[in-house]
Amino acid sequence: MRTLPSPERTRESEPTGRLRRDLYAAGVAALLVAVSVPVGRHIQDTSRTLFVDWPPLLASWGPHVGPGTPAAVLVAVATVAHGPALAARLPWHALLPAAWSTAMAWIFSLALVDGWHRGIARKLTTRYEYLQVIDRFHDIPAALQGFTQHILLDSPDNWPAHIAGHPPAATLTFVLLDRIGLRGGGWAGMWCITVGATACVAVLVTIRALAGEALARRAAPFLVLAPAAVWMGTSADAYFAAVAAWAVALLALAVTRKSLGWAGASGLLFGLTCYLSYGLTLVALIAAAVLVLGHQGIRERPALLAPLLAGLAVVPTVFTLAGFDWWEAYHLLVTRYGQGAGGIRPYGYWVWANLACAVLITGLATAAGLRRAGALLVRRRAAPRAGVRLAFLVSAALLALLVADLSGMSKAETERIWLPFALWLLPACAFLTRPRAWLTAQALLALLLNHLLLTGW
Repeated sequence: MRTLPSPERTRESEPTGRLRRDLYAAGVAALLVAVSVPVGRHIQDTSRTLFVDWPPLLASWGPHVGPGTPAAVLVAVATVAHGPALAARLPWHALLPAAWSTAMAWIFSLALVDGWHRGIARKLTTRYEYLQVIDRFHDIPAALQGFTQHILLDSPDNWPAHIAGHPPAATLTFVLLDRIGLRGGGWAGMWCITVGATACVAVLVTIRALAGEALARRAAPFLVLAPAAVWMGTSADAYFAAVAAWAVALLALAVTRKSLGWAGASGLLFGLTCYLSYGLTLVALIAAAVLVLGHQGIRERPALLAPLLAGLAVVPTVFTLAGFDWWEAYHLLVTRYGQGAGGIRPYGYWVWANLACAVLITGLATAAGLRRAGALLVRRRAAPRAGVRLAFLVSAALLALLVADLSGMSKAETERIWLPFALWLLPACAFLTRPRAWLTAQALLALLLNHLLLTGW
């Protein structure tokens, strides 16, 4: 099987035209952001329909430093300087925990730029968040049976926005943390950071299984130093992203190793994913790409589908028997979305400004990487097989993101609810040469965003 040459070997021989096209792609992405800011500012100043202070992000201008600033700079410098080399040389069994711990340090230090209280402990305790309703789940079966009765804004004791906007497995996670003694926003925040940081490991496992270890190693520093870290600490969507990523990773292991156990575990996590967030049903597009890439394993062992489907049925069955109707709740949520800001925010702005948000969460390097992924798919017959397989996987994630955007149910919320899809775009950076230069751009973007803006999540 043909493999992609390493960045070190191609740096001198890289065609100037290819590098120029990378810069053009990054420039177009930067221009999209640059246009979305003044246009959004004008709309907000004149009609007040965006409901964000610093469009296209839910953020406000507020230059600041904090206790996490030195650590964030140190993690960034160390990863840029040594990340590509370590990713290439570390044994695989050492690379995964190293990636997890570094990603967690990056997310944690960025969160601490706002201080412990504002950056971590308070994030999940505001009036929109999950910890506000812990006491209403003292009787969990009764809370599940009556969950849909409190979704609409005009219903009695309506749920806060995030509880109403998600299936109850999201809230139950924090209820159970409270039950085992991990109470309060600090523990909830650390849970999201610690679990959310494992998402990069899941993506690496998937890439290695489907496209080879070389590409996984080249993607590792970009997954670790993602600008998305600004919103992963502290947001429950970081936790959701990790669960979804591991569902995909276990599916990749199942089809490549023909493992019934991994198939069942993957199905179980996919079921849980759908009961953490309605929008994460779109992860099915990424899962479908995995099944296409692993079709040989399914053909050789079709029995893999049995535990996959059995595992997939477990969580929906449990919640249905407990009295929660997923479909009824989703339809009520669509109504609730229209009752609030989502019904006022202009689709004509957000349908393209959401993509500007996606640029900020994934970085300019990802825009350049996606250009290369597209080029590989166009000339797939002559391109390295491993590269085409990774490009196909990344394209499935991009399709999921675009479907979410066009749905109109993601207006002005990209920076948190699209974390599960954005993480699958970052591996496109594995196609780039000069990784340290691109990593520097990624790190600078995250540091600037976190130090110049007070983000809402």
